[in-house]
Amino acid sequence: MKANGKLQVWLDTESDFLEFSASNRKGFFRDLGNDVFERVDSKGNVIGIAIFNLKKRGQKTEKILIPIQVQFNRLKKLAR
Repeated sequence: MKANGKLQVWLDTESDFLEFSASNRKGFFRDLGNDVFERVDSKGNVIGIAIFNLKKRGQKTEKILIPIQVQFNRLKKLAR
């Protein structure tokens, strides 16, 4: 997932859903298991990651391994 600009994050507590997205392109979800999904565009590019059922994970800390490459770069200034 390569984000040319801003990484978008959505947390919907009512739906118990967390999503990270690198694009506004239309896509569909592909199940990776353990309530983790990758969002994929029509060309097969991964454009986001979603985690469902956060509340069922409870208060425990859980490591979730997602099979994608991610690159982070330092920002000069945080955009608001």
